[in-house]
Amino acid sequence: MSFDATRDAYDRYMGRYSDQLAVTFLSFVGGEPGHRALDVGCGPGALTQVLATGLGAAHVAAADPSESFVAACADRVPGADVRRAVAAELPWIDATFDLVVSQLVLNFLPDPGAGVAEMLRVVRPGGTIAACTWDYADGMTMLRTFWDAAHEVDPASPDEARTMRLTTERELAQLWATSGLTDVRTRALEVSTEYTDFEDYWQPFMLGIGPGGAYATSLDASTLARLRDGCRRRLGSPDGPFTLTARAVAVSGRRSS
Repeated sequence: MSFDATRDAYDRYMGRYSDQLAVTFLSFVGGEPGHRALDVGCGPGALTQVLATGLGAAHVAAADPSESFVAACADRVPGADVRRAVAAELPWIDATFDLVVSQLVLNFLPDPGAGVAEMLRVVRPGGTIAACTWDYADGMTMLRTFWDAAHEVDPASPDEARTMRLTTERELAQLWATSGLTDVRTRALEVSTEYTDFEDYWQPFMLGIGPGGAYATSLDASTLARLRDGCRRRLGSPDGPFTLTARAVAVSGRRSS
């Protein structure tokens, strides 16, 4: 599985959702002028850009382990402090930020608890930490369609709804509470995107990005064709444009002062 891709490739696959989600997510989280913010797992910079719009690029930092994503984010948000780093080893001193956020990353971390501990370390006392992940089981139609079709042709397919942790409000709230955060609150966030046709939906999976792309590009031609047909059928065999919705779950809390 890989997220080390160009911004264009990522945008075709997931950026069409994450750009909208960034705005909705930060509306839930909040933020005040003058605050310093860090985006953990910034990808090509969707959330970083929204943070910079509200706070100013000089007040925003971002980190990602992907070299290509770090370059894309730095290019997208000039003036932001963008560094290559994993969530469990953030290269900033203690209590640097007022707000630390992470979008669509927490469930991919090898040790989410270690990631949250680092987020706690770099946020000031009284500061806010927030994250969001997709509702893979029911709310993310693009992926739900793909994995339901995959399971039909291959019962052993690695459905993200089965393999991913931290994809419900309850799981996120529990992690925040056990990490020592206070004023914990959660919310479901919904966005949507339009596809020009079925190929606009299907071809991004052929780029090999994320679990879905990695799985699709690992298949033999016959199985891949059956998977493609299954996805098309589940979407109603569209001949033209269609819209899909996506639901994420978000959590926010404060570091004790």
